[in-house]
Amino acid sequence: MLYVDLLRKYGNAPYSLAVVHGGPGAPGEAAPLARDLSDTYGVLEPLQTRATLNGQIEELSAVIRANANIPVTLIGHSWGAMLGFMVTAHNPDLVSKLILIGSGVFEEKYADAIMKTRWSRLSPQDRDRFDTLWAELNDPANTDNDITFARIGKIIEEADSCDPLPHGDEVVEYQYDTFNSVWPEVRQMRAGGKLLALGRQIRCPVVAIHGDYDPHPRDGIEIPLSTVLADFRFIPLERCGHYPWYEKGAKDKFYEVLLREISQ
Repeated sequence: MLYVDLLRKYGNAPYSLAVVHGGPGAPGEAAPLARDLSDTYGVLEPLQTRATLNGQIEELSAVIRANANIPVTLIGHSWGAMLGFMVTAHNPDLVSKLILIGSGVFEEKYADAIMKTRWSRLSPQDRDRFDTLWAELNDPANTDNDITFARIGKIIEEADSCDPLPHGDEVVEYQYDTFNSVWPEVRQMRAGGKLLALGRQIRCPVVAIHGDYDPHPRDGIEIPLSTVLADFRFIPLERCGHYPWYEKGAKDKFYEVLLREISQ
């Protein structure tokens, strides 16, 4: 593991927002979002390092508790939205509002649609390249799994985006071993209903902001969470993929909605 810090800070104290990256295994991915919000707020960007689900929950909880102005507004993207959901359930005193951006789905029955949608958007050349890289990733002889994982991520990002603005790669270090360790735990928990059930422990308002082009189906977030959360709203964004802050047609609207939700 190349990076050492568990946390990056933006703006000035008090740190009232925490922005949690996706993955698992893509620390730094949400840095542009954290930087943009720091024009108005003190923002924490915790970087997850643990290789187990419980380890990531404990690590994120501890970093926020030690550095944030509690209770914090917790903003999670993709996997980070799901991790934020679990952290909030386990630490109701820690979070005043939970904002889910491009969240993963909360019931396993919705998961198959994600890759089908992505596959339908890829060119034949990208499909072939994806298959080749996937075979490399599952080859025990491959010694560069992190690089292969990153290349697969680039193909997926293209399929996940509607009309993206030019941007660089903010991920500090791609970590396939972390993904391969944590994600099966999450899927097992989701399939057994334990992930969704945690929502009954959440007391703060929860808002999901979700692009209409995001391959994660809105029904997999909106319908399940509506059944377990006492205070939940779903806000769709038009012409918006999985990374709203990169979307040409949705970026301004996204920040308008997000800043309004943070201030309420």
